[in-house]
Amino acid sequence: MTKKLMIGTAIGALMVSGALAQSPSTPSTSSSSPPVAAQSSSGASKADFVASQKPDQWVASKFKGTDVLGSDNQKIGDISDILFDKTGKIEAFVVSVGGFLGVGSKEVALAPNSFDVVPGQNGAADKLKIAMNKDQLTQAQNFARYEPPRPTTTGSSGGLGGSPGGMRPSGGPPQANR
Repeated sequence: MTKKLMIGTAIGALMVSGALAQSPSTPSTSSSSPPVAAQSSSGASKADFVASQKPDQWVASKFKGTDVLGSDNQKIGDISDILFDKTGKIEAFVVSVGGFLGVGSKEVALAPNSFDVVPGQNGAADKLKIAMNKDQLTQAQNFARYEPPRPTTTGSSGGLGGSPGGMRPSGGPPQANR
């Protein structure tokens, strides 16, 4: 449970923009400079920089593509995306399941607490495990990505039939005024 919380928190912190501030936990014994404060023209904002990744933190570029294992410890998919809200809180991990090399696969979104971290063996990358098998995951509801509504046009086409001169007599070209 602690690993799930740590991973969720770490990924959430990393998924927010570079402006997300995090203070160093302990001062360094080396001769490093103090945190640099970035100020806007109003002088009101401050940014603390993060110097390095810790062993219990994941970056999204490494997390994406992580193998997902089923309850039988067999690979059933991989992380194709991460869904988070505007505050940086991770809402779901999107798992691509089925298909071959991404063709014919579907995406299913699961809450972060659905996963357990399985350490990689012999230097391999960590994997994520869920308490479902491949059949259960392929039967799950598809994840639907948000698509903003398309703008509607309010202009007219210039007349009936789509031609600038209005309707044409059927079967022939537009007639000239005589």
